[in-house]
Amino acid sequence: MRDGEFKDNVVLVTGASGVIGRWIVAAFAKAGSRMVLTDHRPDVLSADIAALGLGADRVLGHAVDLGDDAAIDDLVARGVAAFGAPDIVVNNAGVYPSGFLLDIDVAEWDRIMAVNLRAPFALTRAAARAMIAAGKGGAVVNISSGASRKMRSTVVPYWVSKTALDRLTKGFALELAPYGIRVNALEPGFAPGSVVSPLTEAHVRATAAAIPLGRAATEADMAGALFYLCSGAASFVTGTTLSVDGGNSIGTTTVHQDKKTPL
Repeated sequence: MRDGEFKDNVVLVTGASGVIGRWIVAAFAKAGSRMVLTDHRPDVLSADIAALGLGADRVLGHAVDLGDDAAIDDLVARGVAAFGAPDIVVNNAGVYPSGFLLDIDVAEWDRIMAVNLRAPFALTRAAARAMIAAGKGGAVVNISSGASRKMRSTVVPYWVSKTALDRLTKGFALELAPYGIRVNALEPGFAPGSVVSPLTEAHVRATAAAIPLGRAATEADMAGALFYLCSGAASFVTGTTLSVDGGNSIGTTTVHQDKKTPL
């Protein structure tokens, strides 16, 4: 990233008060961007924005139910009114519930798809229309998951939503390319701590232990990858997925034999 590359850029972020969302917001705040932030928890969002210490000329917070199409359109309209059309859109909001397919009801399935897939479609559509009307290109980054390429029992709906998000990313990349809007996906590493989709301590320990590079993700990991996809360095990159997960999505270091190390 060139110094000052994102200064005064208008950045729209969903799920801004989640674990990864806070990392994203902190990175763009340090870069001097103007931000339109949303989360479904207005009290948490307000507290997070206050903690940034930025004025209304730098950040706009507005809690939105991402299952409400009109609310999504209103969010984009508020951002345009405050700062102009977005330069960068980060579809970060997501839910990660656990349960066997035979135990999950249809309403829960619909909720997962609404947040993880339908909302990125609706928000990207609204934001892209504003960007095109303003005659400006830009970048859209969908926060995906290595789950788009592998399956695991008890989280199948999440896996399905992320696989579909990968296809949606490529579809938008194709159709928005003529307008200079690049659309990519970023698969972050394991980042436990979400209160929306809590994980047990046993789950956290087992997952972290199996990551090839031996640790969970950090804010710096996320910022570096996200800034690359949004920067001029990636001006010829669209429709791709960047995995920054310590090798978690390619396999596991678990050894099922008595001899556990090669040396």
